[in-house]
Amino acid sequence: MFFRFCRTHRAAMLWMMNLLPFEKLPVFRERRFVPATIDPGVWDQIAPLFDQLETAAAACQSVTEFERWLLDGSELSAVLDEESSRRYIAMTCHTDDAGAEKAYLQFLEEIEPRLKPRQFKLSEIFLQHPLRSQLDRARYEVLDRSTALHLELYREENVPLETEEARLGQQYQKLSGSLTVQFRGEEKTLAQMGRYLEEPERALRQEAWELVARRRLQEAEKFEEIFAHQLKLREQIARNAGYTNYRDYAFRSRGRFDYTPDDCVNFHTAIEREIMPALRELQAERKQQLGLDSLRPWDLAVDVLNRPPLRPFEAVEDLLKRTQAIFDKIDASLAEGFGTMQTLKLLDLANRKGKAPGGYQATLAESRLPFIFMNAVGQQRDVETLLHEAGHAFHALATRPEDLYAYRGAPIEFCEVASMSMELLGNEHIESFYPATDACRARRDHLEGIIEIFPWIATVDAFQHWIYTHPGHSRSECQAAWIELMDRFGGDVDWSGYGEARSNLWHRQLHIFLHPFYYVEYGIAQLGALQVWANSRRDRAGALRAYQKGLALGGSRPLPELFEAAGCKFDFSQATLQPLVKLLRVELAKLSGA
Repeated sequence: MFFRFCRTHRAAMLWMMNLLPFEKLPVFRERRFVPATIDPGVWDQIAPLFDQLETAAAACQSVTEFERWLLDGSELSAVLDEESSRRYIAMTCHTDDAGAEKAYLQFLEEIEPRLKPRQFKLSEIFLQHPLRSQLDRARYEVLDRSTALHLELYREENVPLETEEARLGQQYQKLSGSLTVQFRGEEKTLAQMGRYLEEPERALRQEAWELVARRRLQEAEKFEEIFAHQLKLREQIARNAGYTNYRDYAFRSRGRFDYTPDDCVNFHTAIEREIMPALRELQAERKQQLGLDSLRPWDLAVDVLNRPPLRPFEAVEDLLKRTQAIFDKIDASLAEGFGTMQTLKLLDLANRKGKAPGGYQATLAESRLPFIFMNAVGQQRDVETLLHEAGHAFHALATRPEDLYAYRGAPIEFCEVASMSMELLGNEHIESFYPATDACRARRDHLEGIIEIFPWIATVDAFQHWIYTHPGHSRSECQAAWIELMDRFGGDVDWSGYGEARSNLWHRQLHIFLHPFYYVEYGIAQLGALQVWANSRRDRAGALRAYQKGLALGGSRPLPELFEAAGCKFDFSQATLQPLVKLLRVELAKLSGA
């Protein structure tokens, strides 16, 4: 049985490796503890390494030996993390490939559930070790705190529930990635259909929007079934850990040491008070300039002067070349990093059928290299997405010298500062894609998009607060809660005749399915990014130095200190939001004049 499993596993692995866009990657640091010949997809080869770590901990006689033990554990974690990332990348690049799906699910279902109790044991050993008190307090403060949290929340009975939850997430991605429509004689992915919402011809926009909306509604029941199963699992996970609702559990499990659910509710209110007036002004201006009686869902992406859509590139190669030119102007080290990613083929950017939706940056933990995944179709939003994911990539590259695995990743709230700041800094050089007039238009579109995304963030986050604090709710009650939030944060858009599409609009937000409560971070981080951008307008070189200093810290310091290092405040109250909205208004007025 063992040998048959190995043959099956290796066949799946060979299949998967052929699907990865990158080949063998350079080694950042030679392994000291994990054998070079190990197969990280075979548990019988992994388990002895955990045995060795458990035994070695007791033998540590000095702080130096104990720190070496921590680094050996970091090395093993990085090897396993990279194996998981490679399988995830292959699966999302080819959701319709049975071999990639099999390899991903094999690791998810056979390896990860066995890892969790062994990782828990190592966390327990670390916290109970007599030498821990002699470690440098400042250096290990964050590791101490996160390890204690791991022990606090770990429940063996949750391991199979978390595995099933992740498997359902893969089903969501597979379903989303499979959706196509027939549009004027051609098969199009839903991402490709987004281009038509920018076309000046209103009837064309409406036709494209309705086609996509109907296609999503055809799968509404499947999306609902997936989420219903996930909801049940998550509520059980929270109960097992001693929490009365999943929201409170999620805040704790996400390590939100520096803010509370009430802070998020207050953030929603701040967005309602400061952002919604600006959004309604933009919508009123759009309606007037387009000469419409009311704004419809298909009128939100077209140029207000009915100019042809911005088409920054046709081929992905051109997207890469022009983006490289932007980084050449911002900073030599950033430009070098992006060039390295291209050389090593650490990007899969073009949209195609069978590819998972969205975009992400994944760090290959042992190689200490970033990989960027997205679905480019030739829109300005694709340029912004690549700048965004490149910001994450620069974050990963900045932490390469850090040998403690836990510190090579930062809290999400600051990771998104890295990415959103790069959108703003990169758009200062958007002439790489456009002549001057179109460059102003692209900048204005981007700043308008920032104003528009805040209410959507509040909607998605508040919706999840409602879902997880109303156990036993019916589907109709859930839809009513969503509609109430759409009324609160949707602005002045006329959805008459499309109530069903509006009620199910949340199905498109993958975070609700894959990463519950991971969305408010975008709003918190956007405030940090706007502060970095504001700093750069006063002192470009100084702001960039502070930004890079913050990135280099990885996750080695608490969240407020990371923000401070990057030159901004960790605060998402109305007092912080107000002057930043004022800055956005001023810049939008300048761009309108230009």
